[in-house]
Amino acid sequence: MASVKLSEIIEYQKLEKLTPEIDIKGIKITQPDINRPALQMAGYFEHFEATRLQIIGFVEYSYMQSLTEEQREEVYNQLLSYPIPGIIFCRELIPDEQFKKIAIEKKVPLLMTKKATSAFTAEIIRWLNVKLAPCISVHGVLVDVFGEGVLITGESGIGKSEAAIELIKRGHRLVTDDVVEIRKVSDETLIGTAPNVTKHFIEIRGIGIVDVKTLFGVSSVKDTQNIDLVIRLEDWDKEKEYDRLGLEEEYIEYLGNKVVCHNIPIRPGRNLAIICESAAVNHRQKKMGYNAAQALYERVQNSLAQRREEEEE
Repeated sequence: MASVKLSEIIEYQKLEKLTPEIDIKGIKITQPDINRPALQMAGYFEHFEATRLQIIGFVEYSYMQSLTEEQREEVYNQLLSYPIPGIIFCRELIPDEQFKKIAIEKKVPLLMTKKATSAFTAEIIRWLNVKLAPCISVHGVLVDVFGEGVLITGESGIGKSEAAIELIKRGHRLVTDDVVEIRKVSDETLIGTAPNVTKHFIEIRGIGIVDVKTLFGVSSVKDTQNIDLVIRLEDWDKEKEYDRLGLEEEYIEYLGNKVVCHNIPIRPGRNLAIICESAAVNHRQKKMGYNAAQALYERVQNSLAQRREEEEE
């Protein structure tokens, strides 16, 4: 099961430790959701998701302040007896000494952020969704072309990396070469990233390893990118019929999500970079509501209908 260390969240969100005496090394988060323990403060613990990060905002904090010392003792002990990975106080709110004391006894880390509760909650859920998303690795090259994430796949040595270098020279950005880590962050969205070991490097047969970031500058690379389009390169087969209109889309499936896929036959003289650019722009145009193949089809149908009318007259 995927997990994120609590220390990573602290570093990413720049959280302040309110209980530095608690060792957080082994604490991991396994769920992308959070919980605001308002009902638990009121004494209702049915269906309590204790394994989630607990977020305390102004409403929960105000309720805590309204309790008597005896009520606090009971509620705090009951809440903090669960295996909570961490409690984060928003808006620079500081827990009372009683809460802090029991949290230290129960070894529940307390953290604090300056951010507003809603903004912090939205950001931490988004970040955890990416970090804890189902992940697979595929062989290919991922490039940001005109804002569209183009995943170039094909057999080893067919020219994927060479196409990527040409695209980079034309002003587009490399995400990863050779190995693409694909994460499913929603039923519509797949995000591609590079393994830390090979980030910003490209392997070109006959030359070796090329550091894209150093050669072409920081504007030529990108850390993550949505996967919008797949271009599968294959050797030209004169016996095979290739789609010349594009009326019907072909798809490939990753982690249950379908992505538009184009099979591009390779032969000497074909400029792969221009083909990738054209495919990316055409895909973007389709998303904006214009389909060139459909427009051509309608023109042909209108022309035939007009010719029939002229013949009848």
